[in-house]
Amino acid sequence: MKHIIKQFSIAALATGLATAAWAGNITVKGSDTLLILAQKWAETYMGTHADVKISVTGGGTGTGFAALQNQTTDLCDASRKAKAAEIANCIKAFNARPTEYKVALDGLSVYVNPENPLKELTVAQVGDIFTGKITNWKEVGGPDAPITVYSRENSSGTYEFFKEHVLKGHDFAAGAQTMPGTAAIVQAVVKDKNSIGYGGAAYGGGSKQLAIKKDDSSPAMEPTEDNVETGTYPIWRYLYVYVNPALDKGEIAAYLNWIRSDDGQKYVKDVGYFPLPKNLRN
Repeated sequence: MKHIIKQFSIAALATGLATAAWAGNITVKGSDTLLILAQKWAETYMGTHADVKISVTGGGTGTGFAALQNQTTDLCDASRKAKAAEIANCIKAFNARPTEYKVALDGLSVYVNPENPLKELTVAQVGDIFTGKITNWKEVGGPDAPITVYSRENSSGTYEFFKEHVLKGHDFAAGAQTMPGTAAIVQAVVKDKNSIGYGGAAYGGGSKQLAIKKDDSSPAMEPTEDNVETGTYPIWRYLYVYVNPALDKGEIAAYLNWIRSDDGQKYVKDVGYFPLPKNLRN
């Protein structure tokens, strides 16, 4: 009798493992910028795929790449392209370059308090504010008040993108206050009338998003879909998902294909980002 029970238990265990493998558990980790969109995708997909469980967490792009290298996540959400060192670490870890998928467009926004009368800045002015060269709003046509600068932590892909493309590689001002996520930056800006922050377009609710000029002679552009898609808004970027190519099959491949399909892309705009142009969805 014990022998029969033992055989049954082993068979049940094997069946359970097979079912779990077939069911498809997908882990997603990385960019806080992508977090609300990644959660929306996961919830929607699981709603029509009862056999799939998708777990989504943030922590920053750098954290996502570390998890991808350590093989503790299936998908890495990123708000910037992978660095050479991160690619090298992935090759060392799983003998392959991670596959990169563009999944959305973002107009990186500059947030100020709604009471701030300023409407626009040039990219150079934004850079000078965040590096500490400009410290009073009156220097850019605003009120006579000191500027409070809010920034992301250095594990953030948004931090690194902003530093490279707006600050031109220079360090942030020593007095910049580091916040754990874009939502925290927006909350701080809404409470502080002399503040400024930056982050993804989807997080700007409650703050005032400035129009940005490429240079003094260029028109001020808002981070709208048309302006981002055409590149006329000067601080735009792709948002990415990276995956170990050995895992890019079965349910994970199906999920990635769905994200980039017309069906998956329609949720991008709902959240506040912008869908990929049709020619980039293959």
